[in-house]
Parts: sequence; C-alpha cells; structure tokens
Amino acid sequence: MSFITDVYSRRILGWKASMSKTTDLVTAALAHALATRRRTNAQFTAEGLIHHSDAGSQYTALAFTEELREAGIAGSIGTVGDALDNALMESTIGLCKTEIPAFRSSAQNWSGVREVERETARWVHWYNIERIHSSIDNMPPIEREAMYSETIAQRGEVA
Repeated sequence: MSFITDVYSRRILGWKASMSKTTDLVTAALAHALATRRRTNAQFTAEGLIHHSDAGSQYTALAFTEELREAGIAGSIGTVGDALDNALMESTIGLCKTEIPAFRSSAQNWSGVREVERETARWVHWYNIERIHSSIDNMPPIEREAMYSETIAQRGEVA
C-alpha cells in the first residue's frame, strides 16, 4: 500500500494497493495525488512541494525520482532506520490497518487486491470526509482544507 498525504490537512490525496512494493506502486499513488489536486484547482502547481519518504527501494528508484522531478516536487528521504521524516505516513498506514476491518464483517475474507482496493477506497473517503483528527483541531481533513481555502479567499490571495 502506498499513500500520499497532505501534511497540513492530513488529507490522503492519492493511494495505490499492490501485492508488491514496486516503483509502479508509488508512481501510481503520486499520479493519483496530483490528479486529485488538479481536479479541485485548475491553477494547482506542485512547485514548492516536498515528498517525504523512507529509504525503501521503490522511493529511491530512478524512475520515481524522475517522476518527482518532472512534477516539480523535491524528494526528501530519511536515513535508514530513522522514522522521523516518515512518521505521519507510518501513522496513516497503522490507522488503515486497524480501522479498515471495522468496515467489513469479520466473516468476510478478502480474496485479492481488488477487494483490498475497494475497502481502502471506502476507508480513504471516510478518513478524508468524516474522521476527526486531533492534530488538526478535531476536524476532518476536507474541512481543514475548506477552512484554509476560505481564509485565503478572505485575504484575496490565490490558494
């Protein structure tokens, strides 16, 4: 599983499920995140964004580094064994692993990646729209982003 999360709002912008940790897994999640932002803001630019990750081979691969560069995103990879730069994602993945079972009956077993994708999509929607996060003043990520957009609009700035 790969997630791309906005650190400010805690919103999961992109994700991908796979049976293996490959470069395709992380590039698909990145493409999903960029498409999500462009869908909601035609003027969106990735300039100034930083992608934090661990030192997994899928994130250090030349193909992924090139995808980041082409998008205008700076890469930031933590040192091996140091989870500080990646703590938010480790927390998000932990929440996913503990909260997704609540969305299905205990008698149901997943037969493949398609079912994992379906349940993950349901969870991400709930996580972004309904789940409150103490780190962002006990509100869901989508509300945090709406509040930010409103503040920017009141200032007459471009978000």
